[in-house]
Amino acid sequence: MTRSRLYIITLGIMLSLFLASMEGTVVATAMPSIVGQLGGLSIYSWVFSIYMLTSTTTVPIYGKLSDLYGRKLVYIISLVFFLIGSVLCGQARSMEQLILFRCIQGLGAGGVLPLAFIIIGQLFNLEQRANMQGLFSGVWGVSAVIGPLIGGFLVDQVSWHWVFYINILPGLLAIGLVWFAWKDATRSPAGLIKVDYAGAGLITLGTLALLLGLNELGSVTGWWYLAASAVLLTSLVWVEQRAADPILPLQLFRDRLFTVSILHGILAGCAAFGSTAYIPLFVQAVLATSATQAGITMTPMSLSWTLASIFGSRLLLKMDYRTLAITGMVLLTAGSFFMSQIGVNSSWGSIMLFTGLMGLGMGLSVPAFLIAVQSTVNKGDLGAATSTLQFFRSIGGTLGVSILGAFLSSSLASRLVAAGVDPTSVSLDSLIDPLTSASLTIEGPLRSALALTIANMFIIAFIAALAGLVAVLFAPPGKISQLMQERAVDPSE
Repeated sequence: MTRSRLYIITLGIMLSLFLASMEGTVVATAMPSIVGQLGGLSIYSWVFSIYMLTSTTTVPIYGKLSDLYGRKLVYIISLVFFLIGSVLCGQARSMEQLILFRCIQGLGAGGVLPLAFIIIGQLFNLEQRANMQGLFSGVWGVSAVIGPLIGGFLVDQVSWHWVFYINILPGLLAIGLVWFAWKDATRSPAGLIKVDYAGAGLITLGTLALLLGLNELGSVTGWWYLAASAVLLTSLVWVEQRAADPILPLQLFRDRLFTVSILHGILAGCAAFGSTAYIPLFVQAVLATSATQAGITMTPMSLSWTLASIFGSRLLLKMDYRTLAITGMVLLTAGSFFMSQIGVNSSWGSIMLFTGLMGLGMGLSVPAFLIAVQSTVNKGDLGAATSTLQFFRSIGGTLGVSILGAFLSSSLASRLVAAGVDPTSVSLDSLIDPLTSASLTIEGPLRSALALTIANMFIIAFIAALAGLVAVLFAPPGKISQLMQERAVDPSE
């Protein structure tokens, strides 16, 4: 492949990575205004949960399909799905429509990120990939920092619809660059590739039933959903034990390092991603800031996460990975605890400090476990182990958003009653809209009730982070190089 083609493909992949990584923070910043105009505060969390669910559970499917039909075709299809979902989200006229269209957008995002890294793995050798990792980490960091700012600016100065429309032009450019420059390598014979559709379907439906059950917790319907989830996930274990190429590699769970890494991913993801979805809501609705200021509030977390990931990865060469992971979880737990203490009188700067601590914690602990697992598993299990770690971290985030959302919808009404406000006499959705909340005559009780509810939501995130810290203590100690020697892993692989 010529150098010019290589540059063009790399640029196209960087564009698509930028879009996919920026999407979460941009939407989180815009959500208070979206809820204010579309309504649906009670199903606020589903805008995030459905996107994370579909983008997570489809990752292994896209990988297998790309082996069958070629990287370029499947990558382009995933980008097209992402862009169609973006356009439809911008056209949404109700919260239910937005959730449906976010599902479509997530179906596309599930292919963009993994296929980007698969293509990079084919384009570059080991030394070049190490250098490219720094470049893509920079892209990820920049998107995480400016994403909230772009979201806030668009909401304040243009319209929340453009939070989704902004994806169109860069997405089309990425499609064009990859389509014309990339030439697929020879594909594997279809008969040699087995796609675990049954496993993917069971894990998707089982997780969806679990989320629905958590959202309806306390009702008869909620218990039926939870029962269905238990049946589906139990069936998943049975199916995966018999699958030729399972989407969930159960044999890896026999390893203590891998199991602790999975527990860390679920619990840390629950604390960090669950909190991230609701911080802009608190800053805009309770502290009465603009969407742009809410976006700035998210910047320290994104920036500290990126910087800690870069420097933490280098520290792994010199120190025990477990020590680094424990340090990260202590910081995440501390930041989560401080967030659980916020209220109406909290300062904007203090919240930035607390979220910055959480970002440092994730930036130190996540790469520590990822690199430790990648360095100690057999070469044949590398892809499965990496994708499974990413999958469970995303599932943890999805559960965190859903659990906190269920708590928000069930607790807010009761706190309004305790404050002497009839929940049926006011529009809770109007409270969330920065353009109209200032005109509410009973702004004080509403705002106080929302502040206390969200602070208590962060207690749930704190408990998850604390549980994650306890789980990390059970990880086997030692430097990664020592673990590789104990397991007879070739350092050159």
